[in-house]
Amino acid sequence: MNKRMISFFAGAAVLIQGGVAYAHCEIPCGIYDDRARILMIAEHIATVEKSMKMIEELSREKAVNYNQLVRWIGNKEEHAKKIQDIAEQYFMTQRIEPVDEKNKEAYRKYIRQLTLLHELLVYAMKSKQTTDIVYVEKMRAALKQFEEAYFSKSLKSEKLQGQE
Repeated sequence: MNKRMISFFAGAAVLIQGGVAYAHCEIPCGIYDDRARILMIAEHIATVEKSMKMIEELSREKAVNYNQLVRWIGNKEEHAKKIQDIAEQYFMTQRIEPVDEKNKEAYRKYIRQLTLLHELLVYAMKSKQTTDIVYVEKMRAALKQFEEAYFSKSLKSEKLQGQE
């Protein structure tokens, strides 16, 4: 098969599945930018927050602009989904490796990272269900804690940093 046909079939497969390629390639290509993904999640959280505020503002108007209201609702949903996609497809499946329970410190760090990502996923889901800003705050807190746990060398160094 030539390159043009391969590109056609790859594009058709994405269209047929009705999806979009999210987060990363899963080949594995070895090209990762973990800090960029953290910044992307933070940007998506800010977009969810802005969308929530706009939904509330537009809903209070005397003559509700339903076109804009629907667009902001869709925007909130889309960015909450992107948060979930990065957490799942990038971090949980490609960057965080399962750890043997016998390696106690590494296993604790592994469980901590998974727990924080799970919290982020749940809060992103909750943000789809409501316009309560509390879930934006919870996503930010979970992301900050995940970033600290993910980039720390060990749980011991993480605890020491928290005591300073």
